[in-house]
Formats: sequence, structure tokens, C-alpha cells
Amino acid sequence: MIKKVHVVPHSHWDREWYFTTSRSKLYLMHNLQKVLTLLSVDKGYAHFVLDGQASLLDDYLAWRPEDQATIEKLVKAGKLIVGPWYTQTDQLVISGESIVRNMQYGMAISDAVGGYMPVGYVPDSFGQSAAMPQIYREFEIEDTLFWRGVSDDDVKHTEYTWRGEDGSVVNVYQIPSGYYIGGDIPENDGLSQFLKEDPFKTVWDRSTTDQVLFPNGFDQAPARENLSELVAKMNAAYDEFDLEISTFEAYINSIKAQHPQLEQVSGELLNGKMMRIHKSIFSSRPDLKKLNTEVQNYLINKLEPILSMSTSLGFDYPTEVVKEIWKLMFENAAHDSIGSCVSDTTNEDIYLRYKKAKDLAENLVELKLRELVMHMDNKADITLTAFNTASQAMSGVFETTLYVPQLDFAIEDGSGKVYDYTILSAIDQTDYVLGQGNVLDGSKAQFRPGRVYKVEIAIALADVNAFGYQQFHLNLGKVTHQPLEKSLDTCIENAFYKIQVNARNSVDILDKKLNIWYKDQAILEENGDDGDSFNYSPPRQDMVIRSTDFSPEITVDKSDIISTLILSYRMQVPENLSARASGENDMTLPVSLTIKLKQNTAFIDFSCSVDNRNVDSHRLCVLFDTTIASKFSYADQQFGVLKRPVVREHDMALWAADQASWNEVPIAIETCQSFVSLENEARGVALVPKAVREYEIVGDAYDTIRLTLFRTYGFMGKADLLYRPGRASGESVIETPDAQLHQKMTYDFSVVYYQGSLSDYALSNQVNHYLKGLELYQYAEYLNTRLRFTQFDVEKYLPLSHSLFETTGDLVLSTVKKAENRDGLILRYYNGNYQTPETIKIKVNQAVKLAELVNLKEATKQDLSVSSDCIVIPEIGHAKFISLYIEFE
Repeated sequence: MIKKVHVVPHSHWDREWYFTTSRSKLYLMHNLQKVLTLLSVDKGYAHFVLDGQASLLDDYLAWRPEDQATIEKLVKAGKLIVGPWYTQTDQLVISGESIVRNMQYGMAISDAVGGYMPVGYVPDSFGQSAAMPQIYREFEIEDTLFWRGVSDDDVKHTEYTWRGEDGSVVNVYQIPSGYYIGGDIPENDGLSQFLKEDPFKTVWDRSTTDQVLFPNGFDQAPARENLSELVAKMNAAYDEFDLEISTFEAYINSIKAQHPQLEQVSGELLNGKMMRIHKSIFSSRPDLKKLNTEVQNYLINKLEPILSMSTSLGFDYPTEVVKEIWKLMFENAAHDSIGSCVSDTTNEDIYLRYKKAKDLAENLVELKLRELVMHMDNKADITLTAFNTASQAMSGVFETTLYVPQLDFAIEDGSGKVYDYTILSAIDQTDYVLGQGNVLDGSKAQFRPGRVYKVEIAIALADVNAFGYQQFHLNLGKVTHQPLEKSLDTCIENAFYKIQVNARNSVDILDKKLNIWYKDQAILEENGDDGDSFNYSPPRQDMVIRSTDFSPEITVDKSDIISTLILSYRMQVPENLSARASGENDMTLPVSLTIKLKQNTAFIDFSCSVDNRNVDSHRLCVLFDTTIASKFSYADQQFGVLKRPVVREHDMALWAADQASWNEVPIAIETCQSFVSLENEARGVALVPKAVREYEIVGDAYDTIRLTLFRTYGFMGKADLLYRPGRASGESVIETPDAQLHQKMTYDFSVVYYQGSLSDYALSNQVNHYLKGLELYQYAEYLNTRLRFTQFDVEKYLPLSHSLFETTGDLVLSTVKKAENRDGLILRYYNGNYQTPETIKIKVNQAVKLAELVNLKEATKQDLSVSSDCIVIPEIGHAKFISLYIEFE
């Protein structure tokens, strides 16, 4: 049988790796010019795939705008293949909204020059998320082509179907030996044997049809200018192969035309036998992973909802600014960049993009909140407005920073109801705030205090409007201050928990709802890391050191609304891997664990601060013993919840029987989007990481959640790791001293002990609301100096309380944002419960002009009716998401 060989010219273009984006962009300009020339002359060079990344067009045209017309001509002719992504995104660490926007932006840029490749092309992402089949289908994409995550133990063939967590199915065309296998065609006599040797001999035997793929390209490689000549020589040299320059789409269509019977895989695809997936890359450069978590959450939970709230009240939506912020995040979401498996110099660039995205987002939010607050009709001298971006009313204790004229006052709403607060810290900043000029109208009468204190403050608020705001003010003639006082107790408590220090140098936590004590919680565990920027790997000679080996200094502060318990340890640990191998605890590692309880709040907040300036190549984790013997953990992926085995027994058995065939040990170190939990029929424990989102279930009964706080290492790549034998990933000659993180660091997380199953408790929704919190904004005339840029007065017409909509039901509100190409808003919800269908009702408090169900391209799927100001959504199954388009009158 003659095999039809689809030769697909491409270049896998990492925008950064061991090199920086600056170097990459210069070479892109050089190489892409040659590609355009090759495609523009009729010499058999018919197609070139631009790695599925439309960002390369942005980069190139920024410096060579004169080639815009040429690119449009070639894309429209099907010669230059672009999109559908903006950047080649990671699929596990990155949020669902980031993945969705990445493809939306990639498609939009590609459409502007002639159209995108309708294939989910991800040649190098480190594993495939179980949410992707649904995401692809909602983008009207039914085919995906990838490399990593599936082995010959999973399927016999290279073509199969993939069923996602929600049940959506896409077709897979796998590149089992990598996107680069055809990049090194020999120019000499070796050409006549090239296609008969591995990997082709092995790979092509696994095809379901006589159609096979020959990807011709490599990392940052220029186009093979004589490719058409080489193809002609190979056609002359082989009777059993018929080669032609082709595209991925043509290759896929040629297989579909033969209607082969296809096997099916399901769930997330994380098999590391035939290719490395770098299973513990979730904790590489934890300082940057922390920034990613924080900025992603801020964009989705604060920035876009607040802009949406603002535009519903008649203010502009700064679309281009939001695009710039997201594009910075997309650049950092590329698989190597978010993996942090790059050089120190490149990580500096990644940090700067996070910094710029964070600065832009926070300042844009501040400007929009100020715009809204200044238009609210309140005559008080000092106002405090709470903005709720959740779809249900919000209550709890919320922390913020205020500038106040005195430390004792009252917080009131418009009806005179008062609210308690506690000042956590205070510093006199009178000179800084009041000693500055920059006043637009010096004749205007305004309140000017004698002193100004900058305070960190916790405020107890109740029933703040769903997706709206409520304004409060400071009454300087009353007092609702609940002072924070030192205590000699070694316990703190609220309505949900009692937390007390035990004789074993850890804490016990009482769940008051079930009257169950959880013993020895939040134990810190330190051990060595012999890995690199791609993988954690334990040293062959390790030492495991726990905080329970050291007596902590205990500090307790209490008020009626918030209490803190601080355990300060001076752990003795090895200085480096050599000392660890020798069994020497020769260095002090100061670590403090702050535990915070808030009034009427079911989440316990933890903050771990560590002085890591003197220790190398190690890992710090925190352990929570749930006493729930488990075969499975539950964690949220993008748009839903997964049930994962605590040990990947099938893969581990295959690895044990044939270790030499595996690229990586199939460890069960996993990631999550916002929580991981263990549960039984009666109760559960969930950890909510706010920085590094990596966990493992450990303990003899697999009853303990181990959350990674940070890990450090000294090389980009190392060979012969315990968890990843063989060659080094990346470059072994590149040292990464910055990845040792010789600095003081803080990593935050929360814990909730819940009753019943996660679905009974609506855990996903509870976590989502807790992470959203409230955005609190203070306004006072005396702040309008250099602390806040001065603005002229505006008309005051907005009410002091407002809600755009409110949701009844347990679907999780993923985002509210402006539609890409229409005037209305997009609301996206997903089912965060496990294997239970859910429905919601949306009560809208503003007249609705149009309501639709839309797909991820934001094209209409179904019109929705609005009855009695309510939109009722059809039942949504497990791990399903829906997108709504709502346009207001």
C-alpha cells in the first residue's frame, strides 16, 4: 500500500525560552520575510503554517507594516496558515477564561488578514486539559492536533476521538514523535533511507489510514527553501510513499474521507511515557506562579466585572486597554513562559509583563471606581463604597486600606445602620497626604482633617447587593471600632471553628458544625529538590524536616470580628543538596504561619512567610490530615470539577513493568484552578491555593492533602532525575540562580471544612464567591492630591445602592465582560458541582433588549425569553459551561 505523505512546512516558534522575546522577534522578522518570498513565487512551495499563533503576526507587522498586504494575500490564498491561537497557551495552569480569550483574540487577528486554521493545533503544550473538547466545540472546532499526553498504551493508533469531562467529543490527530520529526531531511545519500527509519517506521504503522503526516520544521527554524526539490527527490527514491507539500487541514480531511474506525480516550491527557509532560512544572518559579494566579483572578473577578457594571450605568468600556492587558497575559501563558522553564533573563521579562498587566488593571479599576463613586449622590465627607462582582449578595469580613482622620469612628450606611470594624495596623501619614499641593480649586470649601492615618482595616459587612454596589460613610462622631488586642490564649475561634495550638507544635481545628476535631493541621514540610525548571524531583539522598520538630513562638491577636494566630518557627534545614546528602541541618530557615479567622466566615485564611535567603534547592509544603481515607481527590479544572485518582495505578503498573520505555515517572502531583478536596459522604476538607496551585495526596491511607508552597532549583535543565530519567529537558549549561529565590516570600491559601459532599455544599460556588470578595473604595476630598490624581467635580446622580442582576442557583459565574463585537455583555456560567445537573434563574434589574445563548465565538445559538424580569437557563450538565449575551435598553 502506498502511503500518502503530507509534508507540512512550519516553524515551532517559542516567543521566548532559553532566549528572550527580543531575540526571537528579531529572528522572526528575518525568517518570516523569507517565508513570504517563498510563498509569493510559484516554485512548488505551496504552504507554510505559522505555528498556530497569531501573535507572530502582531510581532512581525509591528516592525514590517509594509508587508501587511502581502500577508493578507497569502492568508486568503491558503498559503500562509495562521491562527487560531494568539499564543501557544498552556492548558493546565492557565484559567479557562484565559484560554477562551487567547483563542478569541487569535481568531480575530487571523480573520483580519484572511482567516484562521480551524484546528486546535497545540504541538508542544505539556498535557491536555479535560475542558478542551468543550472549548473547541464551542469555537466550532471539531479537530485537534497535538503531541504530548497520550501513549501507545492508551490507544493503538495516532487518530482517535477524545471525550472531555463534560462529554464533548473532538477528533484527535496526534504527532506521537513530535512536531520536529521531519525537520532534519538529509541532503546527502541518507535521503533514500530516511523515511524507512525510526521514528517514521514506527509512527506511520500506527496510522488508521494510508494518510500520514510529515511535519517539516523545528524550533525557531527558518523555512527549508529547497523543500520542493527534496520532496521531488524523495518521490523518486521511494515507491511506497507519495509525498506532497500540504497542510494540517488537508491531512485531517484526507483521513476523514476514509471514515476509519476510531478508538476513544477521555478526560485530561497526562501520560508521560512517549513524551515528557513535566508533571510538576506547576511549581517552577513559584514567585511567578503566584503573580499569574493573582493577576488572572483580578482580571476575571475584579477588572472585567467592574468595567461591565460601569458600562451598564452609561460609562465607557475601554476595550483597547483591556486587550493590551490580556495580551500581556497571553504572552506569559505560552507553555514555556507560564511553565517558567526558561532562563533567568527571560523570567525577568515575564515578571515585567505581569507587573505591567497588574499595574494597568489595578489603576484602570481605581479610575472606574472613582468615576462611579464621584457620581453617587452622597454629601458625606468620607465615603466607602463596596462593589460586589458576585452574582449573589455578599456578607463577611473584608480587608482594605483606608486613609482616615482618626482611629475611632463609625461606618454607617445611608439608613444609619452601623457596621463594626477592626484596625489591623496604623501609621501616621499626615505630611504625605496633606502636605501636597495639586488642588484644582483652592477656593472650594472642603473637609480637611488635622491628621491622616493610613490603616489596614477589616470591616464586617452584610448583604451587599449582588453584582452591584452599596455606599457607606464614616461618621466621626460615633464609634464602631472593635479593637485588636493581644491575648495570652493559644486558641482562636468563630462560629464555625475553634483553632488551638497543641503540644505537638501544630494546631488542632474543631469543626463546630459536626463537632469533629481535625488534629495536627497545617504542618510545614521541607525537603530537597534535585530537579530543574521543568520538573521537581527528590534527591537520591533526601531529608524530610517538619515544623513539628520545632517549638514555635506563639502570638495571638483578637477582636470581635477578626482574630489571628501566628506560629513562628526557626526550622533547622540543610543549606544545599550536598549538606542534605551528608545529613547536616546547618542552616536556620525562619518561617511564620499566620492563621486568620473572621466573624461568620467558613474559610480559614493562612499566610506562610519564609526567609529563604540562605537555603538552596529545596521545597516547602503544607500538610492537612483530613482523616478521610481516599482513592480519589476532587479538584476544579477550567469550567468544572474533576475526580482524580490519588495514585495513577494503571500507569504506575505499566511504568514498573517497563521503566526504560517511559520518559517520566507517572507521579500523582496535580494542579487545580482554585481548590482541591478530599471528602466522604458526611464531610470534606478543601484547600484553596492563592499562589502555587500544586498538590499531592499522601499518607498511608491517602488521607492528607499536601499543598506545595514553593520550590527552588539552580539549573534550567538537569539529566537523570529520579522522576525524569535520561537527557536533560531544556539547556543543562544554563544556570538559574534567581530560581533559588534568595529572598523573603509570602504564600497564601485558605481552607474550608465542609459538611456533606462538595455538591451539597456548593463548594465551587462558595470558593468562587470567597475569591471574588468585595472591592472597597474610599473617597474623600483630602485624598485628591498626589495620592489620587485630582479631578474636577461631576454631577451627582447615581443612587447609593445598585444591583444589575442576581442569580438563584449554584452555577458558578465565570465572568462578566463586554461582548467582543456587540454592545451588550457576556455572562458565562459553569456547573461546578460533581455529576449533578444544575439550573439557574437570573433576575435582571435593568430593562433587557435582547438575551441569547451564544457560543465562544459569541454567535447566537438560541434566543432566551425574559419573563417577570427573569431569565431562566436550561439545565446544565456536569462540567458544562454556557455563555449568555445580554443587551440592555
